[in-house]
Amino acid sequence: MAVWAGVIFALSATPHLRVAGAADLDFILRKSGHMVACGILAVLLWRALTLSAIRRAMVWSLVLTVAYAATDEFHQSFTAGRNASPVDVCIDSAGALIALLALAAWLHMRARRA
Repeated sequence: MAVWAGVIFALSATPHLRVAGAADLDFILRKSGHMVACGILAVLLWRALTLSAIRRAMVWSLVLTVAYAATDEFHQSFTAGRNASPVDVCIDSAGALIALLALAAWLHMRARRA
């Protein structure tokens, strides 16, 4: 989990980060990357917190992921060619929520089979 947070931090510190030549495609890929990165972080946090009740671990992993997304956006404000955006925090939060809902559905289906 800490390694993944470090990967996110390193990407945030990359000046003028672009992943595609076309502006529209670059925008879509970067925002999708935000969602995926925070979704993975949320699931890793959940996994680290599973010693507590499953729902409590999910709530805490969502809260911690949103907090990390907010501090990551603040960190980006100090990087050349990057800016902090509350919209990105919302996109990150949506990615985390979608990942946790998918995880909850998977856990529910797995429990029903057992």
